[in-house]
Amino acid sequence: MKNTIKIIVLAFLAGFGGSYTFYRLVVKPEIADSQNETQFTTVHYDSTVPNASPNNAVTQGTSSTLAAVDFSDAAAKATQSVVYINSISQGVSYSYWDWFFGEGGGGSGRTQVSSGSGVIFTTDGYIVTNNHVVETAERIEVNYNKQVYPAELVGTDPSTDLAVIKIKATNLPAITLGSSKNVQVGEWVIAVGNPYSLSSTVTAGIVSAKGRRIGILEDKFPIESFIQTDAAINPGNSGGALVNKAGELVGINSAILSRTGSYTGYAFAIPTDIAKKVFNDLVKYGLSQKAFFGGSVVEYDYEHAKKYDLPTDVKNYNGVLLEQLDRDGPAFQAGLKLGDVITKINDVSVNTQSEFEEELSYHNPGDKITFTYSRDGKANTVSLTLINQNGTTEIIKRKILTDSNLGAQMEGTRYGVKVFKIKDSSVLKQIGLPENFTIVAINRQRVKDPEEISEFFAKFKGRGYIYGVNSSKQQVEIPFVIR
Repeated sequence: MKNTIKIIVLAFLAGFGGSYTFYRLVVKPEIADSQNETQFTTVHYDSTVPNASPNNAVTQGTSSTLAAVDFSDAAAKATQSVVYINSISQGVSYSYWDWFFGEGGGGSGRTQVSSGSGVIFTTDGYIVTNNHVVETAERIEVNYNKQVYPAELVGTDPSTDLAVIKIKATNLPAITLGSSKNVQVGEWVIAVGNPYSLSSTVTAGIVSAKGRRIGILEDKFPIESFIQTDAAINPGNSGGALVNKAGELVGINSAILSRTGSYTGYAFAIPTDIAKKVFNDLVKYGLSQKAFFGGSVVEYDYEHAKKYDLPTDVKNYNGVLLEQLDRDGPAFQAGLKLGDVITKINDVSVNTQSEFEEELSYHNPGDKITFTYSRDGKANTVSLTLINQNGTTEIIKRKILTDSNLGAQMEGTRYGVKVFKIKDSSVLKQIGLPENFTIVAINRQRVKDPEEISEFFAKFKGRGYIYGVNSSKQQVEIPFVIR
C-alpha cells in the first residue's frame, strides 16, 4: 500500500514538474512572442461610455528622458482651453405593433453616450472638435469648469474630420493659436484631452513626422496631411489639443494606428493651419470652402515617372505628378498636361501629395494662384482661378429652411432632407422623429427639398410612414398617424 502511494505521489510530482517545464520553456515564450507582433489598423479614438463624466486631472509621461523637459507652463495654458464633450444619441427601433396600431412616437431604444474632447477657439463659446465625435449626436453636451452646457452644432467638414460647436458662455479662455507650418520633426509637443473619461489629461512626446496620409477619411475629397506624434493618445482624446512647448495649438488630435484600440505609439493630429481655415469657413458660411483646380495629382516617384516616360535617373523626385485633368477645368484651360510635375503653389514648394492638398486647402473658390511646373526638363509657370465643386468661382453657403409652423429647421443633402432643432410642440417630435434625422422618403415618395416636407405636413391627414437615416447612420422606418 505504501509503495502504491509513493508511486502516485512521484507520478504527480513528475507530471507537475513536466508541465511547469513545458510552460516555462515553450508556452510562455510563445505568449510573449505573440504580444510582440505588430498588425496595426487605423481607428478613431472617441470612446463610448455610459454616464460619462469628467474626473480630476492626470498627467502621464512617455519616457524617463522627459524629466529634463518642463511642460508645466504649456500644460497650464492648454488644459484650461480643452473641454469634455458628450455626444448623445437614441437608437430607435419600431415593431409591427407600432406599424399597425401606433399613434406615432412608439419606437423604443437605448441612449448611447460617446465622449470626446474639444478646443475653445473663441472667448464667446466657439469650440473645435472632430467630426467623428459629434456626427452621430442628437444632442451635444460640453462639460467645462464643473458645469454642463448644451451645445449647438455650427457645422462639420468630413473631408478634414473637423467640426465646430458653440455654447452660450462668455469670457472663456480661448487657446493660443500657433502655426503648424512652423512645427519641426523632433520638436517636443504635448497632447491634452479626456482619455477614458479622465478629464484634462496631459501626455508628452515629439513630432514624429509631418504630412502623413493614412487613408482614414471617408469623404469624396479628403484632405489628409496629419502631424504624427508619439505623445500618448487614447480613446476620448479625439478633438483635443496638440500644443508646443509654448502652449500654442499646433494640431487637433484625430486618430491613432492600433490593433487594440489603445495607444501603441502612433498618433495623428490635424494641422492647426487647416483647422483655422475650416473654422472660419464653418462659422461664416456653415460649410467648408473647398477649392479645386480641375485635376488630381499623385506622388512623383520612380514608378510614376516610368509610367509617363519621364527621366528616372534624377537625383531627387521633387514635386507631384499631374495624373488627371478635367477637360473643362481651370488646369486644362491654362495649358497643363498629364505628366507635368508641379513643384510649387505660388511660392510654396510641394513635394508630396499631402503637401499639395494641404497648401491648396488654404484657398477659396475664386482665388487666383500660380503653379510652377516642369515639362520636358524645363520650368514653367501658369496662373489659374480655382473653382468650387459645382464648377463655379462662387462661395457656397449653407441653405437652411426654418419652418415656424412645423417647428423645425431643415436642410437639403445628397440623400434627402435633414431635420434638426425640432421643437417639443412640433408634429415631427410628436410622431417620434429624432434630431438630425435625414428624411429620404415619405409614403414611398422621395424627398429632396425642405419645401416638400413643409407642404406635405401642412396638408396630410391619416396614417403613413417616413423612411430615412438617423444620426447613427441606421436606416429607419417610422410609422405615424396625423388626425
